[in-house]
Amino acid sequence: MNRFSPAKWLLSKWTAAQPRHKEKHVLVTELFRDEQGTVVEIELQVVLTRREEHLPWQTLQNADAWTMGWK
Repeated sequence: MNRFSPAKWLLSKWTAAQPRHKEKHVLVTELFRDEQGTVVEIELQVVLTRREEHLPWQTLQNADAWTMGWK
């Protein structure tokens, strides 16, 4: 499990363990918060294609699917 506060993930770099369509490296470009200021969702941008995707922040906690940093 990747242990890192989701509030500090803005502009962090991640590597997909099983990339699709050569989309291996992503960047967290936005954090979406609820009324209390808690992060509920993140926006990932693929470095190669600039495609964006919204995901629950808990997705990045899966160490089998994501590695912090670009490898």
